[in-house]
Amino acid sequence: MLRFGEKLRALRTNKQMTLKELAYALGLTAHGYISEIEAGKKKPTADFVLKVARYFKVSIDELMKDELEIGRK
Repeated sequence: MLRFGEKLRALRTNKQMTLKELAYALGLTAHGYISEIEAGKKKPTADFVLKVARYFKVSIDELMKDELEIGRK
């Protein structure tokens, strides 16, 4: 789970999304939470992980397990 923020940033940048755009897409009012997760300052909630997995169409395992890489689709 240590790499969750790194994987989230990769997913977001591969779609050429800003932090604000992703926050809006996930139903958040501000992008600060996502920024802190990407920087490794905060750990994501289970609800947030689920939203990210559904939005980017990746498995929760791909997001949470450090040894797995995010597949390029």
